[in-house]
Amino acid sequence: MPGSRWGRQQGWLRTLPVMRGVLPIERSRVSADVLAGITLAALGIPEVLGYAKIAGMPVVTGLYTLLLPLAVFAILGSSRHLVVGADSATAAILAAALTGLAVAGSERYVRLAGLAALLAGGMLVLARLARLGFLANFLSRTVLVGFLTGVGIQVAAGQLPDMLGVAAVGGQTPARLSGTVRALPDMNLADVAVSIGVILVVLVARRATQRIPGPLIAVIIAISVSWAADLASRGVTIVGPVPRGLPDLGAPALGWRNAAVLLGAAASMFVVILAQSAATSRAYAVKYEEEFSEGTDMVGLGAANVAAAFSGTFVVNGSPTKAQMVDSAGGRSQLAQLTTAAVVLIVLLLLTGPLAYLPAAALAAVVFLIAAELIDISGMRRILATRRDEFAVALLTTIAVVVLGVEYGIVLAVVASIIDHLRHSYNPRSGVLVKSPAGHWRPIPVAPGARTEEGLVVYRFGTSLYYANASRLLDDVTALVGHGGPLRWMVFDCAAIGDVDYTASAVLARVVEQVRKRHIRFVVTTVLGPVREQFDRYGISAALGPSPYFDTPGEALEAFHAVEGD
Repeated sequence: MPGSRWGRQQGWLRTLPVMRGVLPIERSRVSADVLAGITLAALGIPEVLGYAKIAGMPVVTGLYTLLLPLAVFAILGSSRHLVVGADSATAAILAAALTGLAVAGSERYVRLAGLAALLAGGMLVLARLARLGFLANFLSRTVLVGFLTGVGIQVAAGQLPDMLGVAAVGGQTPARLSGTVRALPDMNLADVAVSIGVILVVLVARRATQRIPGPLIAVIIAISVSWAADLASRGVTIVGPVPRGLPDLGAPALGWRNAAVLLGAAASMFVVILAQSAATSRAYAVKYEEEFSEGTDMVGLGAANVAAAFSGTFVVNGSPTKAQMVDSAGGRSQLAQLTTAAVVLIVLLLLTGPLAYLPAAALAAVVFLIAAELIDISGMRRILATRRDEFAVALLTTIAVVVLGVEYGIVLAVVASIIDHLRHSYNPRSGVLVKSPAGHWRPIPVAPGARTEEGLVVYRFGTSLYYANASRLLDDVTALVGHGGPLRWMVFDCAAIGDVDYTASAVLARVVEQVRKRHIRFVVTTVLGPVREQFDRYGISAALGPSPYFDTPGEALEAFHAVEGD
């Protein structure tokens, strides 16, 4: 109740610049949020153990990602739904960056992973201060599908040696797969049995209902069988002792040399975190018609990664799968995530002992299933069916991740997104506007001598004008005025133009000059206010002559008829 003591306490708390994802707390929803948090813990704990394995980190550090980093974002972020924790894509990038710098799972490896998280967190905070949130949009959905599909293939292939009980082979995914195939005669049947058992349990649980924590059940069964049957004596590798208690707070491996080595990987993770987290937060904000601040979330994500760096774990990211887990379980605020952190705290204090008996094959099978979900075959098919050119970009990104590695793949993904954008803006859908039989404007392709009507052409440029596409404007106008019947008016419709850079302004001034030399009047319609101001600054307005601006093409057409007497 607003007037109750409960309501007054929340009102005071909501004046603070924190807890935006938690407050207001509806008493009627507390039990649902708490239950959703417990469900997330049940489903998420096996996942984060797997992500720790992907990252090359000790398995307990996966639990650490659901402790301080999760709680820090819940308090500082704005999204009521985004779940922050370990993530397969960023874990894969981290592992690729740290390979060769330290032994996986060693103390130095963990400290370097902390430094990578610190760098990524610092970039997120700096990006917020510099208002660079728009960078999240430079990973298009097309490229993101291809990137995550490549990550899924790479991660799944990397789990096969542990699932089969054979020695892993280094190198990129093709070499690993080749080495795994050659080692098939030496596979351990006990490891294979464990892997098949885990996969069957998870798939049967999923088929029954999504609410059953299949991975958790499979992990518990695997631990129980490993302990009862002493699978370690049968050649099955087990996780071994897992530290009990809270993570040790300490500084990562600070130093300019280490930072320089990890800077590229941190930048790659920064882009993935920014794109994936922003997309997830925005989707749920739209779904529930809630306020959402991308800048506030960037600060929350940055602080969460700093917390990860100083609590002995690795980089964290906004997870769409975990957010979906909470949403499906009925969670509607970060109270669910804080409940998850409390459950993980209990596990760390009381229940890490049994994890020592967890077979490596079981953990690898859980990770394999997680990776398989990232392979978005249906998404790739939809892209192929609707945009073959964008499918080529997605496929190229997938191949780059698989063949070259995740870090190079994300760089290529960003470059591919930018090139794809430039390709569209370089070749805009410009056209000549003509009247339909019903009297409505419709565009037709630009062709030499095309006319709106005798003596007049209304030409619409299809996007903003900048240095790369300005030559298209010159070519189109030359084709229109240099061919066909006599032209008395050239109407330049700017409805699609939101900006004109300096280079394009020089080209536009040249176009105006060439048109007027042919004794053709050049007028402009549908100009946005900021673009009109740019025309004034560039001197284009003065070059156009008297009364060159009209609100619509229809007004320009009426003026043409009035002046020319048609």
